[in-house]
Amino acid sequence: MNRPETLATLRVNGAEVRVSSPPGRRLSEVLREELRLQGTKVGCDAGDCGACTVLLDGAPVCACLTPLAQALGRAITTVEGLSAEGLSRLQEAFLRHGAAQCGICTPGMLMAASAVLAVTPRPTRAEAEAALGGVLCRCTGYARILDAVCDVAPGPEPLRPVAGAAVGAAVERLDGRPKVTGAERFGADGAPVDALLVRAVRAPHAAARFAFGDLAGWAAARGVRVLTAADIQGENRFGVIPPFADQPALAEAETRFRGEAVALVVGEAATVAGLDLSAFPVVWHPGAPVTDPAGAAAARPIHAGRPGNLLTAGRVVTGGAAAALAASAHVVEGAVETGFVEHAYIEPEAGWAEIAPDGTLVIHACTQAPVMDRDDTARVLGLPPARVRIVPTAVGGGFGSKLDLSLQPLIGLAALATGRPCRMVYDRAESMMSTTKRHPARLTARIGCDAGGWLTGMEFDGLFDTGAYASWGPTVANRVPVHASGPYRMPAYRAETRAIHTNNPVAGAFRGFGVPQAAILQETLFDRLAEAAGLDPLDFRLRNALRDGDRSVCGQEMRGVGIAQCLTALAPRWRAARAEAAAFNAGSTVVKRGAGLASCWYGCGNTALPNPSTVRLGITREGRLWLHQGATDIGQGSNTVIAQLAADALGVALGDIGLIGPDTALTPDCGKTSASRQTVVTGKAAVLAGRALRAAILARANRGDDAALRFDGGRLVVRDGQGETVLDLGTLPEIAHGYVLLAEETYDPPTAPLDADGQGRPYAVYGYGAQLAEVEVDTELGTVRVIRITAAHDVGRVVNPTLAEGQVQGGIAQGLGLALMEEYLPGRTENLHDYLIPTTGDMPEIETILVEVPDPEGPMGAKGLGEHALIPTAPAILNAIAHATGARITRVPALPHRVLAAVRAAGRGP
Repeated sequence: MNRPETLATLRVNGAEVRVSSPPGRRLSEVLREELRLQGTKVGCDAGDCGACTVLLDGAPVCACLTPLAQALGRAITTVEGLSAEGLSRLQEAFLRHGAAQCGICTPGMLMAASAVLAVTPRPTRAEAEAALGGVLCRCTGYARILDAVCDVAPGPEPLRPVAGAAVGAAVERLDGRPKVTGAERFGADGAPVDALLVRAVRAPHAAARFAFGDLAGWAAARGVRVLTAADIQGENRFGVIPPFADQPALAEAETRFRGEAVALVVGEAATVAGLDLSAFPVVWHPGAPVTDPAGAAAARPIHAGRPGNLLTAGRVVTGGAAAALAASAHVVEGAVETGFVEHAYIEPEAGWAEIAPDGTLVIHACTQAPVMDRDDTARVLGLPPARVRIVPTAVGGGFGSKLDLSLQPLIGLAALATGRPCRMVYDRAESMMSTTKRHPARLTARIGCDAGGWLTGMEFDGLFDTGAYASWGPTVANRVPVHASGPYRMPAYRAETRAIHTNNPVAGAFRGFGVPQAAILQETLFDRLAEAAGLDPLDFRLRNALRDGDRSVCGQEMRGVGIAQCLTALAPRWRAARAEAAAFNAGSTVVKRGAGLASCWYGCGNTALPNPSTVRLGITREGRLWLHQGATDIGQGSNTVIAQLAADALGVALGDIGLIGPDTALTPDCGKTSASRQTVVTGKAAVLAGRALRAAILARANRGDDAALRFDGGRLVVRDGQGETVLDLGTLPEIAHGYVLLAEETYDPPTAPLDADGQGRPYAVYGYGAQLAEVEVDTELGTVRVIRITAAHDVGRVVNPTLAEGQVQGGIAQGLGLALMEEYLPGRTENLHDYLIPTTGDMPEIETILVEVPDPEGPMGAKGLGEHALIPTAPAILNAIAHATGARITRVPALPHRVLAAVRAAGRGP
C-alpha cells in the first residue's frame, strides 16, 4: 500500500529542495531514498549507533529518529555539505590521523564533531569524547577519531613517497577521501532507483518444523511475489569449508535456529517495506531445541542422518603431558567459560543484484570473500560460476561474519525470478539474529613448571558451541590447539577441542577464530603459575618465550620470533604500573588498582591448507599503471598497504599506482580477508608481481638492476648509471587485459599438513604481541574501569605505521568489550542499546609500540596484525582485576555482578 505523499520544501546543505514524502517519514529515508544523499548512513533505525547524525540548525540529531515534519523550515546539513567547496579542515584531519577505517561511522562522527567545533574550536579530549559519545565505531577504538577532532588546525601536506620509499611511510589511505566525503558506497547505497525490495520471513523459534499456507493467494492480494526453497534451482546448501557445507539459503520444512530464513517476499519497495510479515501464511510446529553444548552429544541430532552433534575435533600432542605435569614442581588448573559475542559492525548486511545484458547475474554486496561468494552463490542458484559476478561494495565492518553468505543467494534468486534489479537491507535485529557469532567456549587446562619456573607441560580441553550450521567451526577447532600454548616453549603438550552442533545461533569467524577464548584461560593460568613459582609475571613469560630456532608445539622450527622483544618493550611501564598500583591501593579502601599482562601469537592465513593470492600489475599504452588486487578492504587498509608493497617492489612512486578491485570479473583471486592473511599473502604476491614487472621492463630497456623508473605520459623512462632508455608505450602491442606490459604472480605460503597429533607446519608466518592493562575496580559495585593499555606488537616490518596503530587500537576496543561488557543473548540483545559495545567514554589511554622483527618469509619482512591486536586484551584485563582484588574471573564478560561475586569469594571486598 502506497503511503500518502505531500510536497514540502527543505533547506539541505544551503539549497532548497522539494520532496514528496509524508510528514512522519524518517528524515534519514527522505535524505537517502528521495534526495539520494546517501552519505548519511543507517545502522540501527533506533538512535543507538549515531551513524545517521546530521545537523538541524547546527545541532546534531539522529536522522533516523527525526520525522520529516520536524525538519521543515530548518537548515539541514549532511556530510555532503561539509565538502561542497573542497575538504573541510575536519575532513583533512580525519585523513591525516587515519580516523576513517571502514568508513561507515565516519559521516556521523564528522557531523557530531562539526557541531562541537562550531561552539568550541579547540576542544579538550574530554569535550571531544562527550560530543562523540552517541556515535558508535566498531573499527578504530576512537583514538584516531578523537585525535583528529582535537587537531583541526591545518596540518602538513600529505606524504607522497618517492620511488622506493613507500613501505614504512605513514601515507594517508588511498581510499580515504570518499570515506570522509560520504561518497563511499556501501551495500545499502547505490542500488537502481527502480530496484524491487526483498524481505525475508524468518523463524521465530530455535527449532521448528513448518508448513506454508496459501502463498499464491497471500501474494496476489498484496501485489508481491513469494519465493521459497522450491524456487531454488541448484544445490540448496552453502558453507565456507566445502566438506562441511550444510546451511540452506532458504530452509526446507525445518529450521534449526531462531532467525533462519524460510521465504522471500519481493515487490515494489513502497509495497514491501510496509508489509506486516507476521501475517505471512506459515504454520510453525516448535520442537525442543538443543541449547546446551555439553549435553548435545547425547541429544537428538540437529541434522537428521548424522550419528550425533559432533561437527569436528582438533588435536595437537607432543611429549607426554600427563607425565610431565605429574613430575612438575608447580601445577595450576582452571576453567573458563565464554558466551556468544556479536560482531556488531555498524553496517547491517545489504546489497542488490541485477542481470547484466549478457545474462550474467551481478551481485553488489558487502563481503569479505568475493570469490567464495561467487562459487557458493552459483552452486545454490544452479549457475556456472562464470555466470555470477560479485562486485563487493565498501564493507562497513566485517570482523569475520561477512565471510559467510547472507543475502547474496537471496537477492540473486529474486533477480533471476523477476528479471528486475532487487535489493535487500537487513534491519539491525535481523542482522543480529541471523548472522554468525563468536563461538561460546567451555575450556579447562592444567599447566606446570619446574622449581626454576621453566614450563614443563600443559593439557587443554575446549568445547565450542558451533550452533546450527558448520560455518567456520572446523577452523576454530583446528586452530585453537595450535595456539593454546601461547608463544612459549612447551616441551610436553596435549590440546584437544570439539565443535558441537546446537540449535543456538550459528557461530563462525570472529577476529581470532577461537584463539582469544583460549588465551583468556592460558594467560590467566600463567599468572597463577608465575605466582606459584615466585616469579614476576613478566619475567616468567620472558623466561619461557619462544626464540628463533625453538620448536612450537606442532614441531615447527620458528623463525622471526618477536615475543621476547614485545615483552621487553613493556618492561618499563610494567614496573611503574605495579608500583603505582601499590601506592594507590595503600590509600584507597573501596577502589583498587591493578596491572595485568598477557601475550599472544597468531599464525597468518589458513591452517596447514593451501592459501594462495594472485596479483596483477599492468601498464597501458597511455602510461597508466594499474594494480589488480582482489583483497577486500574492510577497514584494515589492504588497499593502501598492498599498493605500498607493490610500488616499492616495482620501483615507482606510490602515486603512480591506480587501484582496480576487488571484482570477480576484473581481479584475480586474492582469497578471503581474514586470518590476518592479506598483508602477508596478498602483499607477498604484490611484491612478486612488482619484481616480475620490473624485471621485464629492465630486460626490454636493457638496463641494470639499480635503474630508476619514471612515467612521462605515454613514455616509460628507465635510467641507470650508464644512461637511459625511453620506452614508447604507445608503440607496444597489447598482450592481455588491455596492457602492453604485464605481470601476474601467485603466492601460496609454504605450509605442511598436520598429522594425527597435529605435527607439521601449520603457518608460514606468525605475528606476536603483548599488552599491559591498568584498571580500577570498585569493590563495592563490581565495576571495572580500564585506565590505560600499553600494547607492543611485532609486525615484522611496519608497512604503514598509521594504519598499524589504528588496527591495534581497534583490536583493543573489541578485546575490552569481550572482557567487560559484550554478551549476545538470543532474543534479548538484538539491538545496540541492549547489546553494549565500547563507546568513547569506555576507552582507556592507549600507547602502541610497534616492534619490528622481520620474518624471513613475509613480504619485505612484514607480518599480519589484525587478529593479534585483540587476543591479549581480555586476559590482560582479567589479570589486572586479579592483581587489584585477588578475584579470578572464570566467566566473561566480567559484568559487575560477576566481579563482585569473585571479589567476595576472594575475601578482598571492603
